[in-house]
Amino acid sequence: MKRLLAFIIVASISTQKNNAQDKGWISLFDGKTLNNWHVGKNAGTFRADSGMIIVHGRTAHLFYEGPVSDHSFTDFEFKAEVMTKPGANSGIYFHTAYQESGWPEKGYEVQVNNSHTDWRRTGSLYGINDVRENYAKDNEWYTEQIIVRGKRVIIKINDQTVVDYTEPEERGKGNDQRKISAGTFALQGHDPNSVVYYRNIQVRPL
Repeated sequence: MKRLLAFIIVASISTQKNNAQDKGWISLFDGKTLNNWHVGKNAGTFRADSGMIIVHGRTAHLFYEGPVSDHSFTDFEFKAEVMTKPGANSGIYFHTAYQESGWPEKGYEVQVNNSHTDWRRTGSLYGINDVRENYAKDNEWYTEQIIVRGKRVIIKINDQTVVDYTEPEERGKGNDQRKISAGTFALQGHDPNSVVYYRNIQVRPL
């Protein structure tokens, strides 16, 4: 009986591991270092500690440049757990490319902001499909998820869809780089008064 019970336990653990692998989620952050991530100007804005990427400092952007999909994603699901301090502003870029400084010109930004003076709240597809309501709170962990299939972008906060956007064929002037294409992810350090934490950063290529 003991052997049978032990076998059942081992089989259950093995099944759980296989199910997790079958889901296809891949971690982009090792929880200890910023290996596979690259930041240019104001690199001190980002540090890894206690399983988190801590964002606090002057304007900067941290780009994923690791081996997963050769850091070039087209269709994907992305998710991260996020916590903001009061007044904080940040963002998650996708389909972007490394820049030494300045706001990334390529790709879209998904807003992280629960109480900053900028009215565009967490989950906004910044400047394209903006959210005015608060779906997350400061000082509490929440999950931010981005799904891209073809020209469609779905953004979820704690599993609730807050944006469902399909990019049109014709777009306004000045948006040549702000479009669905392919590229990497980046985390934004917005300003010295903003403190934001990221953990469990994962992607599932589609």
